[in-house]
Amino acid sequence: MAGNVIYRGPIKDEPETVSDKTVAGAYLPGILVTESASALTVATGANIEDDLLVLSNRRFYGQDVATAYASGDTGVAYRPRPGEIYQVRVAATTYAKSDPLTVGASGYLEDAAAGERVLAFFEDTPGAYSAGDLADVRIANSFNIAAV
Repeated sequence: MAGNVIYRGPIKDEPETVSDKTVAGAYLPGILVTESASALTVATGANIEDDLLVLSNRRFYGQDVATAYASGDTGVAYRPRPGEIYQVRVAATTYAKSDPLTVGASGYLEDAAAGERVLAFFEDTPGAYSAGDLADVRIANSFNIAAV
C-alpha cells in the first residue's frame, strides 16, 4: 500500500531521527542506510551487524517519497525500534503477510533465508512486488532464522 510518508506508526510516538548527515548518493526515500560520522550510505547485506536506519523524505522541503535525494543533500533518516511500522523499498519477489525480511542489495528489504538476521516482517498486501516498490513492514526485535 503505497503512501506519502515513510514512518507509518504508531502515531502515539515520534520516531527518533538523524538529520545532520549528508547522503552519499542519489537515494530514494525508503531504503535502509548506514550512518558514519558525516554521511548516510546505502546499506547492503554486508552491513547486517551495523545500526541500520530508514531513509525518509524531507517533507519540510516538499520532497515526496518518490523523489530521490541528490548526492550531498542533507538527509533525514529514522532509527527504527521494534514494533514500529515503516514504508520501505523491497526487492522483487512475491511476499506473504508476516514474511521475515532482511537487508539486501540497494538498501532494499528482501525475504530472509535460514541463518539470516530478521530485521522486519512484511505487513502490506500480499502479492508480487517489483524491485524498489514501497511496502509496509513492522520492525522486528532482530533475530537470526535457525539454519536447517
